[in-house]
Amino acid sequence: MAEFSEWFAGTVDRLNEAIGAAAAWMTTFMVAIQFGIVVMRFAFGENLILVQDMVLYLHGMVFMLGAGYLALRNGHVRVDLIYRDLTERRRHWIDLAGTLLLMLPFATAVLILSLPYALDSWCILEGSREITGLPLVFLLKTTIPLFALLLILQGLANAIRLALRLRQRERV
Repeated sequence: MAEFSEWFAGTVDRLNEAIGAAAAWMTTFMVAIQFGIVVMRFAFGENLILVQDMVLYLHGMVFMLGAGYLALRNGHVRVDLIYRDLTERRRHWIDLAGTLLLMLPFATAVLILSLPYALDSWCILEGSREITGLPLVFLLKTTIPLFALLLILQGLANAIRLALRLRQRERV
């Protein structure tokens, strides 16, 4: 069982590492596009809604798809007044409890509530409200359940890893 758990956690980690790397490239691409928008607007007086939509979509994708990577890297916001002074074992218990009692229920609720929203958008292949906008709103809305799924997977991987560490400490 421990071998499967370690394999699962490692697989989820590699998935979120790859998505995190893609998000980093999306950020670079987003900045380049935004720079192009500014140049086009002020130097040439042109404004393309399609290109502005690209920046909006990339921005949403970076945040939604990068959440699992953030959980992998333990990069979430934490009030560190008490936590930093605790022993490693107590920090593991707090992280495990936070994952099981807060992160996983939240991400599960987001997944359950966002699936109909995304599916409805797919049913009509929802596009931009702007005539010249990017016609892929359904893809953007799909990142919401993907966000939740990636967060659930990483939460499970983190919980497995924390439980294995706590179990190893008890044996020693």
